[in-house]
Amino acid sequence: MIHGTGDVNLDPGYIPALASNGYAHAWDKLGGLFLGDDLTIINLECAVSHLGEPVPKEFNFRCDPAALPAARAAGVDVANLANNHGGDYGAEALLDSRGQLGEAGIAPVGVGPDSATANAPAIIERNGWRIAVLGFGGVVPHSSWLAGPEHPGMADGDDIDSMTAAIRAAGEVADLVFVTIHWGRELDTQPRAEDVARAQAMIDAGADGIFGHHSHRLQPLGWYRDRPIAWGLGNFVWPRLSPAGSVTAVAEFVVRPDGSMAACLIPAIIASHGQPTLTQPYTGPCT
Repeated sequence: MIHGTGDVNLDPGYIPALASNGYAHAWDKLGGLFLGDDLTIINLECAVSHLGEPVPKEFNFRCDPAALPAARAAGVDVANLANNHGGDYGAEALLDSRGQLGEAGIAPVGVGPDSATANAPAIIERNGWRIAVLGFGGVVPHSSWLAGPEHPGMADGDDIDSMTAAIRAAGEVADLVFVTIHWGRELDTQPRAEDVARAQAMIDAGADGIFGHHSHRLQPLGWYRDRPIAWGLGNFVWPRLSPAGSVTAVAEFVVRPDGSMAACLIPAIIASHGQPTLTQPYTGPCT
């Protein structure tokens, strides 16, 4: 059983409740959901570093590495940094973020010192399954944010050829391949045609499920070739800025013994700043 979330921001300057209540505040209302699964994947929308300087853009987010132990204790296993905020403090902070996550026991995906590393999966062993997780960023503030052969940055979530190549390579070393991808447009409540095309190409290449994020709105669960696509998981650990932006969910993908999939969205709401809360008690896996 694998859980995926949308946007997680642990910057106490943006969410003062994290400073006043502690970083466990972000995870306290989930009923231990991520402790009872096999794998939890989040999209982390901030640099996790004290290094670097803010790059020119409207919003720059960073968090103290001290935020990570609470996330790990809550059950977070993998964090995607391939998004429009992972590089907010430059390449040095981006690479430090990758290292800080690893030291905290959370596998980083989607970024690296070069494109080969950024496109490489995290490999997790669970219950006899070898699981690959890939992170891609399709919301690129500037082309310099993209990783190159000798250039640090994030995996290009707009390049179908490189994404499908990474998925096929991951499939050669893993039984299951899951993708977490930053894509779409802010405030959209349905996937765009270009994202549908990307999702279908990734599943054709061997992806077993896709967790999407960026639009700051919850989008529906979809399917393609019997593989689930959480098109947009909205805000998760985020300020409560509006009623619509506070509706969220955790995507749950269940791999049956025969390799077939079940999936559902577990409803939640950002009831107070930085604190997603399940709207009803969790009663067990999707069937």
